[in-house]
Amino acid sequence: MNTADICDEFPDVGIADPIFTDFGGRSAFAGPIFTVKVFEDNTLVRKTVETDGDGSVLVVDGGGSTRCALIGDRLAGLAADNGWAGIVLWGCVRDTAELAHIDIGIRALASHPRRSVKRNEGSADHPVTFAGVTFHPGWWLYADADGIVVTEDQII
Repeated sequence: MNTADICDEFPDVGIADPIFTDFGGRSAFAGPIFTVKVFEDNTLVRKTVETDGDGSVLVVDGGGSTRCALIGDRLAGLAADNGWAGIVLWGCVRDTAELAHIDIGIRALASHPRRSVKRNEGSADHPVTFAGVTFHPGWWLYADADGIVVTEDQII
């Protein structure tokens, strides 16, 4: 079921504002949500993608920063290798040519060549809100070419 059909059948689902660009090698993805909140520091993102994703979607509240990238080809490759279905990033990526060939869904605001700092700061597994929707850990995220929707329970 695509996101348009989900919205037709379940009109009260959360729908993210259409502000994201598709950077990954997988154009459609879905899974339970796991969240991290960071700002211009991707150490917690790295620690998370090093774990078994088990088909989950990593939602990264990067504060909407467009001053550096939080995900590049190395972290995306780790995420794909560890079974993450996708990443939704309220921030930037880099290494976009390589990201397009990695079997993972990636949505982000933009690309930026600068890497993030390493301060080992951030929090995980708490609700985060951006793009007009709240992403709750354990809820489900569905993404395709039409957009991103969030549901409390798995619907497909």
